[in-house]
Amino acid sequence: MSSEQKADSPKSVKAVIVAGIAVIIILLIVVIVLLLTRGGKEGKEEPKEEARRNVLVTEENVEEVADDFFNEEYTPPGYFSATMSNVWHFSTGDAVSEDAYVADDSSNSNDIYFDIFLAEDEDENNPIYQSPVIPLGGELKNIKLDKELKAGTYDCIMIYHLVDEEQKTLDTIRVGLTIIVGP
Repeated sequence: MSSEQKADSPKSVKAVIVAGIAVIIILLIVVIVLLLTRGGKEGKEEPKEEARRNVLVTEENVEEVADDFFNEEYTPPGYFSATMSNVWHFSTGDAVSEDAYVADDSSNSNDIYFDIFLAEDEDENNPIYQSPVIPLGGELKNIKLDKELKAGTYDCIMIYHLVDEEQKTLDTIRVGLTIIVGP
């Protein structure tokens, strides 16, 4: 080997090493920039609610877990709860009831409405009352029947409808109700 080849050999090795280091630095900068911009976007988003998990019950926490379970106001999606009085009094068949009450629990997933039928005439084309849609947390009072009833006690069926945003029925539930007309 000539002296020129010996001199070029260490220089070319140094050049390759410098070029390799430059490529590694550029790649590190690109990765850091991507992580920072991705992390910045995630930091601006609202935190997602964590999924509920079952709690392991031990001798030490059994009372606390039971208290939490029984005091919880959670209503699973697709189910609904409503608060209502189940005996409604009307002074006359065309009067407004002072004790008729229905509320759509705010923990529900959707709005509700209901129809009332006489138990012996449950033909869904002949309701004695059709409610408006009750939004989440809303309540309905001062109810007046759509059809006038004579004095007496009536066994009725109330059909609740859980509805979506377009007021399409997702699910229904039937509940018994007593209507008393007269003194």
